[in-house]
Amino acid sequence: MKKLLALTLALALSLTASACGGSSESAPSAENDTAQSSAEPEEVELTLWTYPVGGWGNSGTLSSLLASFHREYPNIRISVKALTYETGDSEMEEAIQNGTLPDLVLEGPERLVANWGARDLMVDLRDLWESPGAEEIYPTVREACQNSAGKYYVYPLCMTTHCMAVNRDLFEAAGAWQYIDEETHTWSTDDFINAVAALRAYGVENVAAVYCGGQGGDQGTRALVTNLYSGTFTDPEHTRYTLNSPENIQALTLLSETDGIVFDPTLVGADELTKFCNKELAMAFCWNVFTEINQTISNPNLDFDIFPMAFPTNDGQVNLQGGIWGFGIFDNKDEARIEAAKTFIRFMTENESDYTRAVLASTFWPVRDVPQMYENDQLMQEYSIFQQYLGDYYQVTPGWADARTAWWNMLQQIGAGGDIPQAVGEFEEKANAAAQN
Repeated sequence: MKKLLALTLALALSLTASACGGSSESAPSAENDTAQSSAEPEEVELTLWTYPVGGWGNSGTLSSLLASFHREYPNIRISVKALTYETGDSEMEEAIQNGTLPDLVLEGPERLVANWGARDLMVDLRDLWESPGAEEIYPTVREACQNSAGKYYVYPLCMTTHCMAVNRDLFEAAGAWQYIDEETHTWSTDDFINAVAALRAYGVENVAAVYCGGQGGDQGTRALVTNLYSGTFTDPEHTRYTLNSPENIQALTLLSETDGIVFDPTLVGADELTKFCNKELAMAFCWNVFTEINQTISNPNLDFDIFPMAFPTNDGQVNLQGGIWGFGIFDNKDEARIEAAKTFIRFMTENESDYTRAVLASTFWPVRDVPQMYENDQLMQEYSIFQQYLGDYYQVTPGWADARTAWWNMLQQIGAGGDIPQAVGEFEEKANAAAQN
């Protein structure tokens, strides 16, 4: 039943996206719009670049969302470029260097606040946060959308909680299902170790992969390491990195010494989940609800039951990493375009019906209470259990981009047999040096 519901939702997204296969989408023609009178504002041309936030990366979905906006604001024309996480950052850096930045971008605080905002490239959106509707946004989300000086560089649209997943059919066949709490989708560190051992005894050579070929999907490996023995990645104030602790060293040592878990420098998160869906791994650390929806329709080899899981922890206190996505405005020094961009953000986030459509397109969760949004969706109901395990949103710590690079470099060093305390110490030194610059 779960697979059927996932497939139904995925098909709906696919059909919505089938209107155009290109990577960019221009607004529909205004030929049928009523001619503007001389009293109406002049036409403003905006560009929106969006990272793959669920269906927001699909041209057909974007066409539908933009069509409703253009009907209400025919003078604001928006063209869209859909980025990927593989090349999006380099494209953005090239635009920064060339002075060709978009007006709007849809992404998370780790880029909008900790990177571009810290480089003084973004518009402070405080006036949007002073609107009555902003009072309903969850406090934890509000905190993540501003920098230490109180400037808001993100106005949020949606959120999710990243998790891991296991091949339930294989776990049951290997006798490893006994180590999983099916009701809460949780397990202890000991349960995790025992499950890996059971799978190995059953003949599974590669149970899991600590992928470290780059930063893609690194939220999974960070959550795995910090949850195993209750470690932390940053301090609560998000001013420095705290990986160099006995707890995290113990976790990395466990992973490096456990048969069936391999540190693989040839994989990033997307590669790992593909191997999992092709039954080449028994579990995946890079997972969330949109991944299951996407894989359900795109992977012909997906013929087993996926069971989403929280990361194992030694004390029962699960801290999953969250994702927040919202709109930011690059400061192009053109007040008319900045105000038009704010109009677009208000349209997508203030009115409940338009906001619901925008969030549903993301296949994630709203950043404020919207009752019954997924009331009849069994798959989304299943994944909603992870919202209670949402941990600290530490991705806004200064030096974040450099810390991400140092993280996968450290994992590669450990996988190659390097001294773990030394590798962890070097990571923290590099990350905190970046945080202080």
